[in-house]
Amino acid sequence: MAELIQWVLESLNYWVVLIFMTIESSFIPFPSEVIVPPAAWMAMQSDEMSIVMVVIVATIGADLGALINYWLARWLGRPIIYKFANSRFGHLCLLNQEKIELSEEYFRKHGAVSTLIGRLVTVVRQLISIPAGLARMKMAPFLLYTTIGAGIWNIVLAAIGYAIYKIFPDVKTPEDVANLATEYSHVIGYSLLAIVVLGVAWMIFKKYKKSGK
Repeated sequence: MAELIQWVLESLNYWVVLIFMTIESSFIPFPSEVIVPPAAWMAMQSDEMSIVMVVIVATIGADLGALINYWLARWLGRPIIYKFANSRFGHLCLLNQEKIELSEEYFRKHGAVSTLIGRLVTVVRQLISIPAGLARMKMAPFLLYTTIGAGIWNIVLAAIGYAIYKIFPDVKTPEDVANLATEYSHVIGYSLLAIVVLGVAWMIFKKYKKSGK
């Protein structure tokens, strides 16, 4: 994994961002912090990439990875998904029954909007598409919520890369950017999640208050 990450950091372009964000969003573990922030930082260094395109390409990749999980879960069904999670290869992908159960519970609690909110939660980000597939969630809302959630997260990651470029002029390599991004992304992600959850709760409250009248 260390050698693969090193190769990614040395080879960053739109295609690398697309491919590895697809991988990151599927059941294969790969940290988005070593993809988007360094790519955004590099976009500030030259005209070969732009931050806007980095976010767009990363979000497309996240959608593709989410679709892989969604369709695998929908076609294979719960017994095979759980059997895979408990298999040796599943464990190599850092999957287990507890993680799948957690993502299913999260989906049951929050419904379709969990495919948006879940993209901001470290524990369930890559797996939230699986219960959506098992529940045969409609494709249109699934893609809409996934795109919004992934887009928000990728904007955060790109903003971290931009901030590192502006605030830390001594940072000279994509490796250093990835290390700093990993350090700060979780705090920012949970803060952003809290804001989104409060916003959703407020909209639900207003809806019920209006219907009560």
